Amino acid sequence: MAHPDTLSTPELAQEATPEAASGRRGKGAAGRRAARSGGGPGLSMPFIMRKLGVYEVLDEEGLSLIERNADTVLEEIGIEFRDDAEAIALWREAGADISGERVRFPKGLCRELLKTAPEIFTQYARNPARSVQIGGKATVFAPVYGPPFVRDLDGERRYATIEDFRNFVKLTYMAPALHHSGGTVCEPVDVPVNKRHFDMVYSHMKYSDKPFMGSVTAPERAEDTIEMCKILFGADFVDKNCVTLNLINANSPMVFDETMLGALKVYARNNQACVVSPFILAGAMSPVTVAGTLTQILAEVLAGAAFTQLIRPGAPVLFGTFAASISMQSGAPTFGTPEPALVSYGAAQLARRLKIPFRTGGSLCGSKVPDAQAAHESASTLNMTLLAGTNFALHSAGWLEGGLVSSYEKFMIDIDQLGMQQRFAEGIDLSETGQALDAIAEVGPGNHYLGCAHTQANFQQAFYRSSLADNNSYEQWLAEGEKRIEERARALCRSWLDSYVGPELDPAIDEALLAYIAKRKAEMPDAFT
Repeated sequence: MAHPDTLSTPELAQEATPEAASGRRGKGAAGRRAARSGGGPGLSMPFIMRKLGVYEVLDEEGLSLIERNADTVLEEIGIEFRDDAEAIALWREAGADISGERVRFPKGLCRELLKTAPEIFTQYARNPARSVQIGGKATVFAPVYGPPFVRDLDGERRYATIEDFRNFVKLTYMAPALHHSGGTVCEPVDVPVNKRHFDMVYSHMKYSDKPFMGSVTAPERAEDTIEMCKILFGADFVDKNCVTLNLINANSPMVFDETMLGALKVYARNNQACVVSPFILAGAMSPVTVAGTLTQILAEVLAGAAFTQLIRPGAPVLFGTFAASISMQSGAPTFGTPEPALVSYGAAQLARRLKIPFRTGGSLCGSKVPDAQAAHESASTLNMTLLAGTNFALHSAGWLEGGLVSSYEKFMIDIDQLGMQQRFAEGIDLSETGQALDAIAEVGPGNHYLGCAHTQANFQQAFYRSSLADNNSYEQWLAEGEKRIEERARALCRSWLDSYVGPELDPAIDEALLAYIAKRKAEMPDAFT
């Protein structure tokens, strides 16, 4: 498949302005609806280029303190790289102090290694118009990742299937304000554990043309992802460009295990991006304080991200964090609370000082159903995600029950909110039209603006129009069946899935992918553990 090797990040950024995107959104009534409501199914919105400033919670003194403390952790306590002799050997050669599997880092070593990592890079999609910028002022929204359960359109909580996986990929493809297809949008437990990665990666390639994530559950599955990417994009293109993002979790506190290290090495060697993310439930996997948690996060990211540069200098890498706290009464994770927000804001500042892109946030909640708790916890997390200056936002739609469930209804509600965030990120229009002095002059004191020329010319794009919120009268709501937002979301989801039309995939590429999958699956017996 041909891709424009010369398509630069600045060109992507220019393409992503609202004016440039208008042609992709469509014309006439459909285009007007897209402009005021975040689009409809299949109407693409470009990744966000934020025109708003970031919100910062630490001053220079605070940032320097966290950085010094992280250096102390790295130098005196160290990070374990478990069951990976190659990693230990590479760190020894780089000048680290090795004691068994414990690696202690001379001050400044990790930061020096990270100087070769790109501050901004492009992740290419098979449809070049869907490629995204990672870093800088860009924000990319991706769907939920990892749940073994779904809450389906009949209201049942059950184990996820490959059909659910395909449905969420299709919905993500159709969602205008989701810029990225994500990765494990749910865990299809009806497919053997050792083979389901083929079906998942293929689904992203087949049913969407947005960028996607690869498998990290074993090094050989990462290798399969790379081979499938080479079929889709071409081997030379893959070697020179990022075509897949990949989530590498630290096994907090202060451990990288064999599985994550194996996947990291595969992707870094092939010039693909690793999102190095400490998985933090503060109080259990990090200290109960914000500053202590930030110190540990920075130390873990520095070690893991720097390791990608030992594997291949220049390989793209992200500073990631998944920050939540736990209830000190029950031990259950909590979301939408102040402390994880402070952690994410602070981590975003630390990432910018390292000059690598940042991942955090999403639409996180602990609620079991898409209710008021889900709404306020998700809104708290999502607002922080944008204002922190997050570059890649995983779990932006569909997350329920602390990440155990991918919810169809919640997905539809979340993508409506993402459209609002996209509009908010555009900031205030200070053009002549935005100033509206002609409207103020025409209307004058004591009249209204409904019929003035400025309103007539601009009302169709004036305000975001939710696809799900009911703003009609009480009487009309009664007449239409007293439907809650979950019911409206369920109906909208069904209509989207019924109307899905997939992007075209070159038949020769499709055939080659299916042949590779069939060959690899035949080489191993099914395993469900």
